[in-house]
Amino acid sequence: MVYRQSRQDFTQFSLLKITTHEAKYINKYPLNDLTAVRATVSLRNDRLVALSTDYFNLAEKNQDKYWGSGKVEYVYDNTIATGLNLKNGFRYKFFAEVFDQISEKKNLLIVFGFDARHYLKVYKQMIWANRVAGSTGAGDAKLIYYLGGVDNAITPVVNFDNTIRIDNTKNYVFQTLATNMRGFKQNIRNGSSFTLWNSELRIPIFQVLSGRPLRSDFFRSFQLIAFIDVGTAWSGTSPWSPDNNLNLDIIQTGPLTITVKKNTDPIVAGFGWGMHARVLGYFMRADWGYGYADNVLAKKPLFNFSLGLDF
Repeated sequence: MVYRQSRQDFTQFSLLKITTHEAKYINKYPLNDLTAVRATVSLRNDRLVALSTDYFNLAEKNQDKYWGSGKVEYVYDNTIATGLNLKNGFRYKFFAEVFDQISEKKNLLIVFGFDARHYLKVYKQMIWANRVAGSTGAGDAKLIYYLGGVDNAITPVVNFDNTIRIDNTKNYVFQTLATNMRGFKQNIRNGSSFTLWNSELRIPIFQVLSGRPLRSDFFRSFQLIAFIDVGTAWSGTSPWSPDNNLNLDIIQTGPLTITVKKNTDPIVAGFGWGMHARVLGYFMRADWGYGYADNVLAKKPLFNFSLGLDF
């Protein structure tokens, strides 16, 4: 697989255009009908170009970063699809991943993680879906997880919470989302580790009420959702440790740098409802979630609109 992406980013002094090229080789080896081992190796190039917003950036040289990586996964899956976004059974995977920046010292990143999902039939096509996932890192470099929001959100930039501090002293070289955490914007919690529990009751209401097969794809795929999400992301040894970035506020006033230690509950939760269906060939998800953090319940639900199937 060959992958290319171009995006913009910024630093304190520069507006950057970042172009990524990546080549991957993926191999899957089945051990039996239910289990398999997957292996992935890849090479990646990130080119950072400072856009010529002023004379200083015009003279700035381009930067090229080269990464090599490997990933191993153990997968178990006995699920059976009973409809679109509907399954019965149990599946899980454990994985380990290594990134190394070629020709650069002290930029080794190691990631461990797991993802387990269970789908239980409740009544007719109605199912109760549960997911538990987590990941952590080791090495000189770090991967930062932003907890909050959903996958494939239509407005991810607007939904980013800039009021939550990010510890820029950490050597974060990559970033990713820890989802689903409905009821919050992205970055309600952040760090190099996360753990998350999602629970959904999926009700294909027209299938449940109808006594015969439905011809309309919209009515056949339409689902009412009730959900609860609970999780956290942290830096340091544990979510409650004093070295967790969440428990520190750094205030700079002139020549003074003031560090304020505080006690913030690292666990957040969201609950609510949604309507999911396939429209014009796309599976669309509309969710309304109430966030609960630091013993405070949101007065209004936060709306998320996204594309793609659920977990």
